[in-house]
Amino acid sequence: MSSPEGPPNLGLLDQYSQGFMVSQVLFAASELGVFDVLAEAPGPLGSDAVAARLGTSARGTEMLLDVCVSLKLLQTEVRGGKALYDNTELSSDYLVRSRPRSQHNMLLYLARTTYLCWAHLAQAVREGKNQYLKAFGVPSDQLFTAIYRSEGERLLFMRALQDVWSVQGSSVLSAFDLSPFPLICDLGGCSGALAKECVALYPGCRVTVFDIPPVVQTAKRHFLSPEEGRVGFQEGDFFEDPLPEADLYILARVLHDWTDEKCSQLLARIHQACKPGGGALVIESLLDADGRGPLTTQLYSLNMLVQTEGRERTPAQYRALLAAAGFADAQCRRTPGATYGAILARK
Repeated sequence: MSSPEGPPNLGLLDQYSQGFMVSQVLFAASELGVFDVLAEAPGPLGSDAVAARLGTSARGTEMLLDVCVSLKLLQTEVRGGKALYDNTELSSDYLVRSRPRSQHNMLLYLARTTYLCWAHLAQAVREGKNQYLKAFGVPSDQLFTAIYRSEGERLLFMRALQDVWSVQGSSVLSAFDLSPFPLICDLGGCSGALAKECVALYPGCRVTVFDIPPVVQTAKRHFLSPEEGRVGFQEGDFFEDPLPEADLYILARVLHDWTDEKCSQLLARIHQACKPGGGALVIESLLDADGRGPLTTQLYSLNMLVQTEGRERTPAQYRALLAAAGFADAQCRRTPGATYGAILARK
């Protein structure tokens, strides 16, 4: 670490170069269950008590807890000369796995899959393709095999998307009034998390989640809910199989996986299936017009490089893809405070 008296830019360089350490602290604390143990305790705990509950070393636990305090993931108070630890509002809301807005599963997915791909970012830039072969021994053209390497990996990824939409689903689905679309198809809708947000917001609609057979089968085993009567599942490949009938087709975190050519192919199929007056709703993290921000979306775009065939895009780029497929009047709305924006286009 740099000295406080060092050159002013050196601190920024250290912050960037050692940023992976911060990520690993967050991942490790989540995987070990630090935030869960503190949430379940009747009051703040000392590091020895946390270590005993976790089955971890006293030395390592104390060091991890103190870094979490510096990162404002935990707070501490001293009683009788002993530090006692507790969750902050941030960790209580988003890191305790039992909380409704928890991001626990997404953090585990980032730690176990995404992080390993990012170790090969330089090679991804050299080759221009994802790095599943180097990270996991999976050829780069077997995208879905790579993402869903096992039933456990598939389930974790689906739970991770549940985490995302539990926080951001309502805001992106409220960007436009979707009540004129009573029959909706969520293409690549995974566990149905966004579909359930949709029927909660728009009581008059029904949603069909269309995804590949292993995903639909996992969804039916693990993600059934009281909304099942208004959220249904249909198996299929949206590049090959007939699409379900719908007034509106939702593409949430789908187009960013694919090349422009494949996006055009998919959007053309949607336009052909879409009823006159119907539409397509694209939900993605949107780059600024010049492509040089926001930083989070730029990083997501690099993530598409190391994990998929695609990239994040600007609103103009999405409008161009939609227009080429035959859609008109594409309107873009960013959702304040959220990572994702929405683009609605009509047939």
